[in-house]
Amino acid sequence: MLDGRVKTLHPSIHGGILARRDQEHHLKALNEHGIGTFDVVVVNLYPFYDKVTSGTISFEDGIENIDIGGPTLIRAAAKNHKDVLVVVDHHDYPSLLKYLQEKQAGPQFRRMLAWKAFQHVASYDSAVSEWLWKQSSGGDIFPPSFTVPLSMKSTLRYGENPHQKAAFYGDRSLSLVNAGGIATSFQHHGKEMSYNNYLDADAAWNCVSEFENPTCVVVKHTNPCGVASRQDVLEAYRLAVRADPVSAFGGIVAFNTTVDETRMFYEIVVAPGYTEKGLEVLKGKSKTLRILEAKRSGKNMLSLRQVSGGWLAQESDDLTPEDITFTTGSERAPTDSELSDAKFAWLCVKHVKSNAIVIAKDNCMLGMGSGQPNRVDSLRIAFRKAGEAAKGAALASDAFFPFAWKDAVEEACENGIGTIAQPGGSMRDKDAVDCCNKYGVSLLFTGVRHFRH
Repeated sequence: MLDGRVKTLHPSIHGGILARRDQEHHLKALNEHGIGTFDVVVVNLYPFYDKVTSGTISFEDGIENIDIGGPTLIRAAAKNHKDVLVVVDHHDYPSLLKYLQEKQAGPQFRRMLAWKAFQHVASYDSAVSEWLWKQSSGGDIFPPSFTVPLSMKSTLRYGENPHQKAAFYGDRSLSLVNAGGIATSFQHHGKEMSYNNYLDADAAWNCVSEFENPTCVVVKHTNPCGVASRQDVLEAYRLAVRADPVSAFGGIVAFNTTVDETRMFYEIVVAPGYTEKGLEVLKGKSKTLRILEAKRSGKNMLSLRQVSGGWLAQESDDLTPEDITFTTGSERAPTDSELSDAKFAWLCVKHVKSNAIVIAKDNCMLGMGSGQPNRVDSLRIAFRKAGEAAKGAALASDAFFPFAWKDAVEEACENGIGTIAQPGGSMRDKDAVDCCNKYGVSLLFTGVRHFRH
């Protein structure tokens, strides 16, 4: 009745599912009402997920694809799994048939199907909930509560360390459909990915996806230690490695353009595509080299991070140099090439762990310092890696300089830096301006901070 909205919501069906076979009064009630029992319940829910992700559909069409009777059947059968087998996945059909044919008595299989049934309904409902929130929230991306539907893609050999067990899950949230990224990448070659491999590959891919020109990024321990943009991607690779060849060894390399041929030895290579020749060359390098093909990472995503007992949620940091204004605070304005260097360094420093300093010139990272408790140490590491090439280059800092004289700003000026880009906002910004004026350095304020913890 009701245009098919009500088909299975009836005592004759749910009574036959929910009745406990070991309770005499249950069976007596069934007999009084002429209700038979069901031993197996198999349900394929309305394809809500596929419908709302297939393109633009009307709100009414979305509502009509919300299954009501199906989840009710599943929940009833799963609750009474001692007597009723419930199947929601066609991959379980062979196991079900084997179980029925062999008339196994063990409860474990029944309990596993019941768990899978409740998890299936929970995931289904989370999609409906996410869709309805988007339709009614007025653009608010932070609902009062929400569920993240995760599906295991693989178990891993171990976690960050060999004594830690680990697994890899894909996120089936509607917002991540066609969003790209490492989680949906395809592995062409090499041994299985590890926990740390996924973290490093994700860092490399997110960084290289920021750049429009052909770019190579080399990552070690989630930090980009080399970045370069060139029309010849092999040249970009060579320059990216040169920024820190010691750290680059055994790291992860990512390209934002199709890879034809390359000469390298790394743990992982990530690119949006490979030519047949490029794949052949890479596969010949090593049996263990992991070769991943990934789609460009999406923007405007909700970023989640776990803390003990809870989660932090925030908008993704999608700002690029084109989205912000570089304001000159010093007497000397940067030349066009210096401003270009500053923007490149600013895009790189966004992906370096705080405290972060990047020195760059001619679309190439020369040196970086990361993760130090104070900014001066990060600056010194960056200059040590950049060497003499730092003279006349641009320096980007992910956050403002709390001090200038006899501190990071003056030390950068004394080392011959040509341009400094920083967010500003310190009580001592004027000291930084005065210091740069003394040394003839161009100082740019971005008004945007790029902390990365």
